[in-house]
Amino acid sequence: MTEPAAPTAGPLSFGPFTVIPHERLVTRDGVALPLGTKAFDTLIALMSRPNEVVSKWDLMALVWPGMAVEEANLRFHVAALRKVLGDGKDGARYITTLSGRGYCFVAPISQTDVPAERRPAPGWNCPPVKLPNRLQRMVGRDEVVAAISDKLITSHFVTIVGPGGVGKTAVAVAVAHDLLETFADAAHFVDLAALSDPDLVITSILLMLGLPAQTDGPAAPRCSRISGTRGCCLILDNCEHVIAAAAPLAAEIFHAAPHVHILATSRERLRVEGEQVYRLAPLAVPPDDAGLTAAVAQTYPALQLFLERATAGGAQIALDDGNAAIVAGICRSVDGMALAIELAAGRVEAYGLEQTAALLDERLNLLWQGQRTAPPRQKTLQATLDWSYGLLSGTERLVLRRLAVFAGHFTIDAALEVVPDDRVDRARLFDAIDSLVAKSMVAPRRFGAMMRYRLLDTTRAYLLEIEPDDAALAGRQRDLLPAMAGTGRHDMGNGADADEAQSTFSALHNVRAALDWCFGANGDACIGIALAAAAAPIFLAMSLLIECRRWSERALLAIDPSTRGGAEEMHIQAALGLTLMFTRGRQRSGARRIEQKPCDRGGARRRANQLQLLGRMHIFHERMGQFDAALGYARQSLTVAETLGDAASLGLAHSLLGVSLHLAGEHRDALNMLEAAWQGPGTERTSTVHGFDHRNRAGISLARELWLQGRPGDARQLARQTVTEAAQMDHPITLCIALIWLVSIDLWSGELDDAEESIDHFIAHATSRSMGPYLSVGRGVKGELAIRRGDAAGGVETIRACLRELHDAGYELLTTTFNIALVHGLLALGQVAQSARLIDDAIRLVEQGGDHLYMPELLRMRAKVLLSLPEPKTGEAETCLMQSLELSPGQGCESLGAASGD
Repeated sequence: MTEPAAPTAGPLSFGPFTVIPHERLVTRDGVALPLGTKAFDTLIALMSRPNEVVSKWDLMALVWPGMAVEEANLRFHVAALRKVLGDGKDGARYITTLSGRGYCFVAPISQTDVPAERRPAPGWNCPPVKLPNRLQRMVGRDEVVAAISDKLITSHFVTIVGPGGVGKTAVAVAVAHDLLETFADAAHFVDLAALSDPDLVITSILLMLGLPAQTDGPAAPRCSRISGTRGCCLILDNCEHVIAAAAPLAAEIFHAAPHVHILATSRERLRVEGEQVYRLAPLAVPPDDAGLTAAVAQTYPALQLFLERATAGGAQIALDDGNAAIVAGICRSVDGMALAIELAAGRVEAYGLEQTAALLDERLNLLWQGQRTAPPRQKTLQATLDWSYGLLSGTERLVLRRLAVFAGHFTIDAALEVVPDDRVDRARLFDAIDSLVAKSMVAPRRFGAMMRYRLLDTTRAYLLEIEPDDAALAGRQRDLLPAMAGTGRHDMGNGADADEAQSTFSALHNVRAALDWCFGANGDACIGIALAAAAAPIFLAMSLLIECRRWSERALLAIDPSTRGGAEEMHIQAALGLTLMFTRGRQRSGARRIEQKPCDRGGARRRANQLQLLGRMHIFHERMGQFDAALGYARQSLTVAETLGDAASLGLAHSLLGVSLHLAGEHRDALNMLEAAWQGPGTERTSTVHGFDHRNRAGISLARELWLQGRPGDARQLARQTVTEAAQMDHPITLCIALIWLVSIDLWSGELDDAEESIDHFIAHATSRSMGPYLSVGRGVKGELAIRRGDAAGGVETIRACLRELHDAGYELLTTTFNIALVHGLLALGQVAQSARLIDDAIRLVEQGGDHLYMPELLRMRAKVLLSLPEPKTGEAETCLMQSLELSPGQGCESLGAASGD
């Protein structure tokens, strides 16, 4: 890098501007301009090399020496500089951007003298005041400090707002240190936290500014005497408990003393004219992802802070892929709050990572001690939350305690279900929530067009700690659950867009907390049973199979024998049967759970409920290899859907019937049904029945049908589209279904490398959700690939093991395809007799089960086996080939046969 020439110490001029480098001052016609520190440094760096291109990398090295910063920071400050200079307005041009290269200062520069009369008149000079020490390294806040610094320079009055422990004071101190040169060391820090009397606020500020401390008059005129060429910076820290005095005083100073820049911190905004609010968010935390790697985890500021503080406390942590998820979980459990992260990190040296995480899971420890030098209100989380809670009104405290029933996000409608009573009516509830949001005690978040709210986990733990035996709270939790159950049932009966789905999924924390309470010592098992029935589709829609199985089993154990046979038990039994099918295969108990449900005992089940049950019956019998039975349930589903008449129900039924017709080899009708399910009216909101997206399932089946009917190009394009859409849904079961059918098309087409890549993805997703039968399927495909690539012995052994596992699990959906691959392998090994027995058994199973789709290929393979016998049976082989051609839908099956190894 070429070092720029040092700018002259004397004043420089360009256009109407004068730059005084040693004073870090820019004026226009004698008036000082509001220019941030980094923007000024950028201007000097460019002016030091006029009419030369300064690369963005050189410029960042000059402005941020010794620091690694993002290019976005440079763009931000160049834009701020151009705005202040009016670059590009009325023909003025000072800085040019050369795309891909850098920036160039193009205005003529001259040295000049600044007339004395243009300088601001001297006034009461602020005495330099020592600020609190800034943190040696503040994690994840560089951009925040830069943004607040520039906002403070341009607007003169900024309030940093956020909950206790988020790091407001640390950020304010860092901003003040960054601006010391800008204000000629005139930056004054006033800690209002120690004041209990609001009347002392004015006195404290005046004394800090070196002004007479009389309080018998307005303070602003005295503050206006503070001038100098660049004024000063006044930091008012912790305004929330004296806000009634601090807010009007800050507004008075802002209007009367234009050279005073005010930076306030508070848990709520001051709500006065001139104030610009910067809401400080917690540090970003890693996602809840079992596959989180150390490389990804350590890019998140919350985790970086945790590791730094834990190491400083004496802990020895080597972050790796094995413990990254544990550290990420700790950071999430404290919501990325800086103070809570530091307190938790301080425990690692004594307890270790896993035990620290376990302690946080059991109950956030509010009394863990922090640094000895911390302010009293920040020595523990208890002290921090005591401080915030103590500033609330009686109504606000009552509403906040009642909102602690929600472990996750909640809506205003949900709050209306649990909060109001004779002490808190609807109007007071709305006022209280507005105030709690303003005071950073309740966090708002927008989901699509709806606003939702949540309590930070630290706040909720505190509220449960101070009133652990609140019987009224338990009763309100009980009252909330039926509404939650109804919401869950409604959501699963209608398709949901992304915002609705995200909203539903975010409420799972509330569902889990409610189920824990229901099945706990003092809970209500009856409500728990209703909630488990409503929650089961949500757990399955998110592929949370183990959790669904656990809650379903607990609910069934709680059902009174005298009340068995109702609709709630029916839903729970069906959900449990499907989870057993995915995680353990077909155990007899799982099969019975599904099979006993088709009848409506009281005849009172609604048609929509019946449609969902028929969908489960179809799916279960299909996977058991009972394809004729599955086809029967699919036909019934269409009859029911037609009586309902809505697009979503028809889309679901068309999908079920189209898949069954495809597997039955009825290609013309299958094509019509699958096209209707894939792109018919309303199919974008096709209902999910216990974990299946039926539009996507129809799309991948349609792709297979297109291939069989001689349209391989269209088939591959549609197959990859459905896989892409399934991946965007973040739903492992749907993605696994799409991937395994994509693999079949790749194999039929002879694209072995593509098939292997897809099956590897399939196995990874199946592993992430412990879907045992799917893992066996993945191994079976690996065996088929081995046979096609010439390793017949290894492939035969792998497929035989796969078939044993699938038979034990009762998962027979793909048995025929693996039997066909096994016949190929046995023929390659010269084991013709075994091939003959196997092909006859496979044909017999298809005739019994009903997956006639594969019959043309089975007959073709039988002809090959007959011709491979020591004494070839040519006549029988010819008959088999003729039958195969008669059953084929077109040229597709001929291609299928050619791609299968011949």
